[in-house]
Amino acid sequence: MARQFDVVVEKDPDGFFVASVPALAGCHTQARSLDQLMERIKEAIELCLEVQEGDFEQLDFVGIQRVTV
Repeated sequence: MARQFDVVVEKDPDGFFVASVPALAGCHTQARSLDQLMERIKEAIELCLEVQEGDFEQLDFVGIQRVTV
């Protein structure tokens, strides 16, 4: 059964793209290109699901807000 996950993608100061999955604690990766990042995050999600044995809370995506403090 295919599942969908929201992935947050950011770019760090060194030019790497960084992806994280809010619904899966500790599930993140990085790459130099977006294509490579998408391949890697899919692998990371599969590994996180194996380790967590499918124990995750499905979250509904609402949006992203940038806050200045």
